[in-house]
Amino acid sequence: MLHLLQKPLEAAKPTRRSFLKMSAGTVGGLVLAMNLPRGTAAAAEGDFIQPFVHIRPDNTVVVLSKHFDMGQGTASGLSTLVADELDAAWDQVTVEFAPSNPQVYANTLFGVQGTGGSTAMANSFMQYRQAGAAAKAMIVSAAAKEWGVPAGDITVSEGVVSHGSGKSATLGELASLAANEDVPAEPALKTPEQWVYIGKSFPRLDVKNKTVGAPKTYTMDFQRDDLLVAVVARSPRFGGKVKSFDASEAKKVPGVVNVLEIPAGVAVIATSTWPAIKGRGLLGIEWDDSEAETRSSDAMIAELKDMTGKPGLKVREDGDVDAALAASDRVIEADFEFPFLAHGAMEPLDIAMMFDGETAEFWFGSQIQTIDHNVAATVLGIPFEKVRINTLWAGGSFGRRAQADAHPVVEITTLAKAMQAAGMEPAPVKIVWTREDDMAGGYYRPMSAHKIRAGLDADGNVTAFKYNIAAKSIIKGTPFEAMLMKDGVDHNMTEGAHDTTYAFPLMNMDQAYQETKVPVLWWRSVGHTHTAYVMETMIDRLAKEAGKDPVAYRLEMIKDDPRKVGVLKLAAEKAGWDTPAPEGRYRGVAVHKSFGSYVAEVAEISFRDDGTVKVEKVTAAVDCGTPINPDNIRAQVEGGIGYGLGAVLRNQVTLADGVVEETNFDTYEPIRMSDMPEVEVHIVASNEAPSGIGEPGTPPIGPAVANAIAAARGEWITTLPLAKNGLV
Repeated sequence: MLHLLQKPLEAAKPTRRSFLKMSAGTVGGLVLAMNLPRGTAAAAEGDFIQPFVHIRPDNTVVVLSKHFDMGQGTASGLSTLVADELDAAWDQVTVEFAPSNPQVYANTLFGVQGTGGSTAMANSFMQYRQAGAAAKAMIVSAAAKEWGVPAGDITVSEGVVSHGSGKSATLGELASLAANEDVPAEPALKTPEQWVYIGKSFPRLDVKNKTVGAPKTYTMDFQRDDLLVAVVARSPRFGGKVKSFDASEAKKVPGVVNVLEIPAGVAVIATSTWPAIKGRGLLGIEWDDSEAETRSSDAMIAELKDMTGKPGLKVREDGDVDAALAASDRVIEADFEFPFLAHGAMEPLDIAMMFDGETAEFWFGSQIQTIDHNVAATVLGIPFEKVRINTLWAGGSFGRRAQADAHPVVEITTLAKAMQAAGMEPAPVKIVWTREDDMAGGYYRPMSAHKIRAGLDADGNVTAFKYNIAAKSIIKGTPFEAMLMKDGVDHNMTEGAHDTTYAFPLMNMDQAYQETKVPVLWWRSVGHTHTAYVMETMIDRLAKEAGKDPVAYRLEMIKDDPRKVGVLKLAAEKAGWDTPAPEGRYRGVAVHKSFGSYVAEVAEISFRDDGTVKVEKVTAAVDCGTPINPDNIRAQVEGGIGYGLGAVLRNQVTLADGVVEETNFDTYEPIRMSDMPEVEVHIVASNEAPSGIGEPGTPPIGPAVANAIAAARGEWITTLPLAKNGLV
């Protein structure tokens, strides 16, 4: 499927006049050629239109978010940047998702239109500020001409354009005039002391609609006249195929319209969700498992552990680590095991489309629009510009919707073609994954095994660090392989370890790839979720061996990384690290850099009467560069801690003879309210460029808890989840 990403990306032809003519270095250096979203008032006459901001005559400022929002606050963050530079009133700002158009809305860090890796603010901070500043300059220029006054004498505040003579107008009243102004090549940007919204806390734009359950927020809510709903019976084993099926009983269910075989399995099409599910349950299917994964989890982890004991693909090689270990005073060894993890988003996968034989329109939470768009056009056999993707909000993703193979798009487009071949009249159709479909459908965080050997000299200083890791590669064999793998190395697997800033004199790292039909995918914080656990628990063990305080030991080893030093000191100070913990409580610490951000966490735990662990409090310090909305930063760190803690405590996906055993929240338990600790988040003031915040809060929580357990019991947990160790 590599060609689907590499084929020429042709933007859809413009449907009406546009006004962006930015030169290189401004707003991405793009010339606009775009389709406006259908059904939006942005297509009305009298609007001011740029790719990233529309100002309507009714005084509404619409920010078009090129980044998908799955609950992380990206849409509000981008709107903040525009509103600040435009000097709009926050209550006049609304947000819509940009259409799929990679020439205009590409994530410049990816080269395609897509969201992930906590890149939204890092990618778009200057771009959206420049868009707001350009819009303001054009508004001011139009007002100056209309009023016959110098542009320098005009001010804009809270969405009102004013002149000392008493003349004033709203942004909306000047929109049509401003649309005819030249776009400034280098619009003047505010300095930080002039910011009105950036760096301040205020409610996100999506909160109200989500709180009141506004319709058409999520794909699951999506409705259209004559909408059909389909569910798909997929093989219970990864790689299994349909051998034969009997649909006679399914077709007797009232509401079932048709039953069709597609490459993914057997689709039951009905007038609503329930008859489709009921009909699917009555299908008689014989599966061909000749090419399927039939191993158990135990067999798969045994293979991974065996791989870590052998030389692998070189990821990092500083020198002769084996000789340095042999000459060390002491060598500490450890083996780690991590299970498959599901994403567990509250909204399972779903996608809707309408295909009339010539054009196709989609409605769903599209995380990588360019791949989805190209796959749709390729499967349907129609030109790129005949496909329209309407990106909707998503009830979570955590990486689940960032599919390199666009399999939801493949399923619904192959279904549309099957419906067409069966002689069905064109009709909108939505495929819905049940919770069980989603949980048992794969695309997990990879199962992995890690082997560590670390040497210490007589003074407790690290002499050498040897790290072997084995897992299935997320990248290998996908459209991203050509871009993200160099010399066969998948750094998604080793990030957070091979690039550590701990000052090891020598470090070597090898990786090995497991082959399995179980599909794997990015999971919140990707490789950092397991490498941070390994690195931070090992550092604690080495500190104990050296007879040194864990915080002091880390500070000495990261002294050349001032931002990491800063968050570690701040978290330790706020947690009272240098003071005794309350009676019956124990503390553990971890610090980690991921997605350009630095997070340190101190976990404070206790033990219940039955010996299980209760995480009482987590004190976090975060440096994510310029903080755009501190309240949202705190929310993301709190959520990341909760999400990571749930995985550390209980979560695992296991296979028995290739069949997934955990299929709903009764067996794959999310974190409970009773599990959630008190969380304090302290944000480092910074003038650095903004970096990621959706994911960096997750990696440190596991090792911080494990190190607190070790502080109490003298043993580090190397196999997750903690439930496997009798601690939950």
